[in-house]
Amino acid sequence: MTNEHQRLVSVESQSEYNITSGKSETRIFVKMYVDAVKKGLIADIGAERWQTLCVLSSFMNASGECYPTQEQIASALNLSRESANRRIKALCDYRWQGRPLVVKQRARDEKTQRWDNARYTIMPISQLAIFDGDTEELT
Repeated sequence: MTNEHQRLVSVESQSEYNITSGKSETRIFVKMYVDAVKKGLIADIGAERWQTLCVLSSFMNASGECYPTQEQIASALNLSRESANRRIKALCDYRWQGRPLVVKQRARDEKTQRWDNARYTIMPISQLAIFDGDTEELT
């Protein structure tokens, strides 16, 4: 069962229109509910994985998929690419209630046989959703 009151964290957008300039701007932000603390997610995930999950969520589409480059992740975390990769690996290895919060998938370009950017999918159990995406109730 999913609804707004059961989410611990959400990613939302807000659009603003500037009358003076005539330009619209959309802002996306992460909102954390206090149940993320009360249910133990924040304590269990730890500071580095939480920070990494928040950075990764800033690249998320409505399906929970993220396609950032290693350089984008490293820059957002203010880390070297190697350190950011270790953080991403730790996040992908992490399990909450026995299930992954983030699933990483890699594919090769069929023509060049080079690796494409990784696709990260933020799973509903993570309690992160964007644009009214689904989350799962935590026990």
